Amino acid sequence: MSAGERIEGHCLCGAVTITLDDPKPEVEICQCAMCRRWGGAFYAAQTGANPKVSGEDLITVYRSSEWAERAFCSHCGSGLWFRFLPTGNRSFSAGLFDAAAAHGIEKEIFSDERAEWCRLEGDHPRQTADEVIAEAKAAGFSFG
Repeated sequence: MSAGERIEGHCLCGAVTITLDDPKPEVEICQCAMCRRWGGAFYAAQTGANPKVSGEDLITVYRSSEWAERAFCSHCGSGLWFRFLPTGNRSFSAGLFDAAAAHGIEKEIFSDERAEWCRLEGDHPRQTADEVIAEAKAAGFSFG
């Protein structure tokens, strides 16, 4: 993907749409137990600049931990985003964007928590839960 590119996505029913400028050409995969419960497998995170969201009246936000919230469409149930509260940064469910189907994997986090049936092929970095938390703490984030 080149600078100035834009991708558009939507939930299953189409009531919520999201547009991202300059999307990252790779997704980050989270294999933590919460993401598995939330989406049934792993969470594939798509990021980009200047997110524009429409259909706000159908978005429900759930505070899933002291440091994160997740949003979903209250009509069809599609997972929409994960927000890391210490920074306010959001990643969006890659499955919302048709264009993201061509993206590779940047890295896999919480790889030690993955379900046996959720193993992903490829030579990409994999971080355990301890490594992810240590990296976040080194960057100055607190997890209560």
